[in-house]
Amino acid sequence: MTPLATRIETQAGRRLSPQEIFAAAAARESGLSRLLMLYISTGLAFMLVPGTFLGLWNLLQISSRRASDSVSAAWIQAHGHAQIFGWIGTFILGIGFYSIPKLRGLKWFALKAAWASWALWTSGVTLRWLAGVYAWRWRAMLPLSAALELAAFLIFFRSVSGHRPEGAAKKKPDAWVLVVIAGAAGLLLSLVANLGAAVYVAARGTAPELPAELDQRLLALQAWGFLVPFVWGFSARWLPVFLGLRPVRARVLLLAVAENAAGVLAALAGGAAVSAILLAAGILTAVCALRLFEPPERPAKVEGVHPSYPVFVRGAYGWAAIAAALGVWSSLTAHSHGISGASRHALTVGFLATMVFCVGQRVLPAFSGMRLLYSRGLMFGGLLLLTGGCLVRVAAEVLAYQGLVASAWSWLPASAICEMSAVTLFAVNLLVTFARPRQS
Repeated sequence: MTPLATRIETQAGRRLSPQEIFAAAAARESGLSRLLMLYISTGLAFMLVPGTFLGLWNLLQISSRRASDSVSAAWIQAHGHAQIFGWIGTFILGIGFYSIPKLRGLKWFALKAAWASWALWTSGVTLRWLAGVYAWRWRAMLPLSAALELAAFLIFFRSVSGHRPEGAAKKKPDAWVLVVIAGAAGLLLSLVANLGAAVYVAARGTAPELPAELDQRLLALQAWGFLVPFVWGFSARWLPVFLGLRPVRARVLLLAVAENAAGVLAALAGGAAVSAILLAAGILTAVCALRLFEPPERPAKVEGVHPSYPVFVRGAYGWAAIAAALGVWSSLTAHSHGISGASRHALTVGFLATMVFCVGQRVLPAFSGMRLLYSRGLMFGGLLLLTGGCLVRVAAEVLAYQGLVASAWSWLPASAICEMSAVTLFAVNLLVTFARPRQS
């Protein structure tokens, strides 16, 4: 009997016929594909409207006034929350629900749990947006939105961390699993800290915005403690297959996670310079562990995606190194608002968004019912615009905000338009892909 049949019968509590096993597996797969497409479509909606479009509006205001503090902090924080949790967080939850139990051979979870998690998560992110941008009943909405997001994650964690079926072979978790667990721990800490901060602001604040120092520490936790380990974990799982890389150095990757975690803890404690150095060390160690820039063992698998895919993946890790280097520079420089902002953008757009564009368009069509990506040309165009926009934005923030080149203020809207065009192409490519018929 196959492992799949054993798992189905174990959960059904009785012996099933081959026809029943096939029907149950097909129904399960179809339900998971629909669920994944819902999560991804929701993430795309958050990416486009409260995320990218609001970011463009903010940059237009900053550029016209030539002052980085000319836009409401509540609006900037709402934009960041929509990008981190509304877009990438929703993607991670959807991909996690679909793939983690399969990859680890865990017992099936009830699909209604994933639907409940989606409803709570989407409601929480939406309420956070309304509270931040429109100040709508914000003293109640901020804590409520944070509580809903935390509840959604707890449902997710319980569902994807289930036990293996009886009789399944027990083995030590792979390195990528441990790294994803570290990312999940970072997400949990981020959500708990977000809830605490929301309660604090609701009780003592005069507007739906976090104090600047608290916001910076939470951003370090969210970006480096949550998003970066997740990307490393899924990179370790998929990139050796997709890019033909040599096997991951598991112990070196775990060392990178330890360095990264130490850097996040230092940032939370207020040690900016120590944190920046540790985070930079973590990035370099992770690149070494993943062997991205070593000669591959075999050609990359680029069927169904643009042939430039491996170049952009490696470029994303190059952006991570740039982000870390800018972080070190910022920690050693007084009045470094522009440098620190450029570092965050290099990480969130150059590294994280590029990896989402690359890996997402590689795996999501297959996960959504063995579909083929609609357009390799749109994939290339989106990645090219995203990279160009990020390059202009990072340069402009350093030159304009630091008072080095006055004309750089006018570059900001151009960078935002490039990035908005990139995410629009990415969204169109995925949505049209989901609308196409499944491959037999």
